[in-house]
Amino acid sequence: MTATDPALTALSQRWCALSLLHGRIESHLERALESGHGLSVREYSLLDVLSRQHSGPGGHLQMKQVADAVVLSQSATTRLVTRLEDRGLLTRYLCATDRRGIYTDVTEAGLKLLEEARPTNDSALREALDEAATNPELAPLVQVVEGTGVVNGAGVPA
Repeated sequence: MTATDPALTALSQRWCALSLLHGRIESHLERALESGHGLSVREYSLLDVLSRQHSGPGGHLQMKQVADAVVLSQSATTRLVTRLEDRGLLTRYLCATDRRGIYTDVTEAGLKLLEEARPTNDSALREALDEAATNPELAPLVQVVEGTGVVNGAGVPA
Protein backbone atom coordinates (compact mmCIF):
# COMPACT_ATOMS: atom_id res chain seq x y z
CA MET A 1 0.00 0.00 0.00
CA THR A 2 1.43 3.38 -0.99
CA ALA A 3 1.24 6.55 1.05
CA THR A 4 -1.20 9.13 -0.21
CA ASP A 5 -0.23 12.79 -0.52
CA PRO A 6 -2.36 14.61 2.09
CA ALA A 7 -2.67 17.67 -0.15
CA LEU A 8 -4.06 15.54 -2.98
CA THR A 9 -6.43 13.78 -0.60
CA ALA A 10 -7.75 17.14 0.64
CA LEU A 11 -8.08 18.37 -2.94
CA SER A 12 -9.98 15.22 -3.89
CA GLN A 13 -12.33 15.67 -0.94
CA ARG A 14 -13.00 19.31 -1.91
CA TRP A 15 -13.63 18.23 -5.50
CA CYS A 16 -16.12 15.58 -4.33
CA ALA A 17 -17.87 18.19 -2.16
CA LEU A 18 -18.01 20.62 -5.08
CA SER A 19 -19.42 17.93 -7.34
CA LEU A 20 -22.03 17.09 -4.70
CA LEU A 21 -22.98 20.77 -4.32
CA HIS A 22 -23.31 21.19 -8.07
CA GLY A 23 -25.44 18.06 -8.37
CA ARG A 24 -27.77 19.11 -5.58
CA ILE A 25 -28.21 22.62 -6.98
CA GLU A 26 -28.77 21.39 -10.52
CA SER A 27 -31.30 18.79 -9.37
CA HIS A 28 -33.21 21.39 -7.35
CA LEU A 29 -33.21 23.85 -10.28
CA GLU A 30 -34.26 21.11 -12.70
CA ARG A 31 -37.33 20.18 -10.65
CA ALA A 32 -38.38 23.81 -10.16
CA LEU A 33 -37.89 24.89 -13.79
CA GLU A 34 -39.48 21.75 -15.24
CA SER A 35 -42.55 21.84 -13.01
CA GLY A 36 -43.03 25.60 -13.22
CA HIS A 37 -42.13 26.33 -16.83
CA GLY A 38 -41.51 23.11 -18.76
CA LEU A 39 -37.80 23.95 -19.07
CA SER A 40 -34.74 21.91 -18.26
CA VAL A 41 -31.72 23.57 -16.64
CA ARG A 42 -29.87 23.34 -19.98
CA GLU A 43 -32.77 24.92 -21.86
CA TYR A 44 -32.98 27.74 -19.33
CA SER A 45 -29.21 28.27 -19.49
CA LEU A 46 -29.26 28.36 -23.29
CA LEU A 47 -32.10 30.89 -23.37
CA ASP A 48 -30.29 32.97 -20.76
CA VAL A 49 -26.98 32.96 -22.65
CA LEU A 50 -28.61 33.76 -25.99
CA SER A 51 -30.77 36.51 -24.50
CA ARG A 52 -27.60 38.46 -23.69
CA GLN A 53 -26.59 38.76 -27.34
CA HIS A 54 -26.74 42.16 -28.99
CA SER A 55 -26.47 43.70 -32.43
CA GLY A 56 -23.11 44.98 -33.57
CA PRO A 57 -19.57 43.60 -33.58
CA GLY A 58 -19.13 40.60 -31.32
CA GLY A 59 -22.78 40.66 -30.38
CA HIS A 60 -23.76 37.21 -31.60
CA LEU A 61 -22.27 33.93 -30.49
CA GLN A 62 -21.22 31.19 -32.85
CA MET A 63 -22.50 27.71 -32.01
CA LYS A 64 -19.13 26.68 -30.54
CA GLN A 65 -19.25 29.69 -28.21
CA VAL A 66 -22.81 28.80 -27.24
CA ALA A 67 -21.77 25.19 -26.58
CA ASP A 68 -18.91 26.39 -24.38
CA ALA A 69 -21.21 28.75 -22.49
CA VAL A 70 -23.75 26.04 -21.66
CA VAL A 71 -21.06 23.35 -21.17
CA LEU A 72 -22.29 20.95 -23.83
CA SER A 73 -20.76 19.42 -26.93
CA GLN A 74 -21.55 21.16 -30.20
CA SER A 75 -23.79 18.29 -31.29
CA ALA A 76 -25.72 18.33 -28.00
CA THR A 77 -26.06 22.11 -28.28
CA THR A 78 -27.41 21.76 -31.82
CA ARG A 79 -30.00 19.23 -30.61
CA LEU A 80 -30.95 21.55 -27.75
CA VAL A 81 -31.29 24.52 -30.11
CA THR A 82 -33.45 22.41 -32.43
CA ARG A 83 -35.77 21.43 -29.55
CA LEU A 84 -36.19 25.05 -28.50
CA GLU A 85 -36.61 26.16 -32.11
CA ASP A 86 -39.36 23.54 -32.56
CA ARG A 87 -41.11 25.06 -29.53
CA GLY A 88 -40.89 28.55 -31.06
CA LEU A 89 -38.46 29.83 -28.43
CA LEU A 90 -35.46 30.28 -30.76
CA THR A 91 -34.78 31.07 -34.39
CA ARG A 92 -31.69 30.34 -36.48
CA TYR A 93 -30.33 32.35 -39.39
CA LEU A 94 -27.22 32.56 -41.53
CA CYS A 95 -24.53 35.11 -40.77
CA ALA A 96 -24.63 37.95 -43.31
CA THR A 97 -20.82 38.09 -43.65
CA ASP A 98 -20.00 34.37 -43.43
CA ARG A 99 -22.53 32.01 -44.99
CA ARG A 100 -21.01 29.13 -43.01
CA GLY A 101 -21.93 30.84 -39.75
CA ILE A 102 -25.27 30.17 -38.13
CA TYR A 103 -26.61 32.39 -35.40
CA THR A 104 -29.42 31.74 -32.97
CA ASP A 105 -31.72 34.35 -31.47
CA VAL A 106 -34.31 34.10 -28.72
CA THR A 107 -37.83 34.82 -29.98
CA GLU A 108 -40.31 37.05 -28.16
CA ALA A 109 -41.94 33.87 -26.80
CA GLY A 110 -38.54 32.67 -25.58
CA LEU A 111 -37.80 36.01 -23.90
CA LYS A 112 -41.21 35.94 -22.23
CA LEU A 113 -40.69 32.39 -20.93
CA LEU A 114 -37.20 33.28 -19.72
CA GLU A 115 -38.55 36.33 -17.90
CA GLU A 116 -41.23 34.18 -16.26
CA ALA A 117 -38.73 31.45 -15.34
CA ARG A 118 -35.98 33.70 -13.96
CA PRO A 119 -37.63 34.25 -10.53
CA THR A 120 -38.22 30.49 -10.26
CA ASN A 121 -34.56 29.82 -11.09
CA ASP A 122 -33.34 32.45 -8.62
CA SER A 123 -35.62 31.22 -5.85
CA ALA A 124 -34.68 27.57 -6.41
CA LEU A 125 -31.00 28.51 -6.41
CA ARG A 126 -31.42 30.35 -3.12
CA GLU A 127 -33.27 27.37 -1.61
CA ALA A 128 -30.62 24.90 -2.79
CA LEU A 129 -27.78 27.03 -1.42
CA ASP A 130 -29.56 27.54 1.91
CA GLU A 131 -30.12 23.80 2.23
CA ALA A 132 -26.51 23.02 1.29
CA ALA A 133 -25.24 25.58 3.82
CA THR A 134 -26.58 23.37 6.61
CA ASN A 135 -24.15 20.61 5.58
CA PRO A 136 -20.76 21.21 7.25
CA GLU A 137 -18.96 19.69 4.25
CA LEU A 138 -20.72 21.99 1.78
CA ALA A 139 -21.07 25.18 3.83
CA PRO A 140 -17.59 26.55 2.97
CA LEU A 141 -18.29 26.04 -0.74
CA VAL A 142 -21.65 27.78 -0.42
CA GLN A 143 -19.86 30.72 1.17
CA VAL A 144 -17.46 30.89 -1.77
CA VAL A 145 -20.33 30.72 -4.28
CA GLU A 146 -22.08 33.51 -2.41
CA GLY A 147 -18.90 35.56 -2.34
CA THR A 148 -18.70 35.51 1.44
CA GLY A 149 -16.07 32.81 1.86
CA VAL A 150 -12.33 33.21 2.20
CA VAL A 151 -10.42 31.79 -0.73
CA ASN A 152 -6.74 30.94 -0.50
CA GLY A 153 -4.16 31.50 -3.23
CA ALA A 154 -5.06 28.19 -4.88
CA GLY A 155 -8.64 29.35 -5.41
CA VAL A 156 -10.20 26.96 -2.92
CA PRO A 157 -11.82 27.60 0.45
CA ALA A 158 -9.20 28.17 3.12
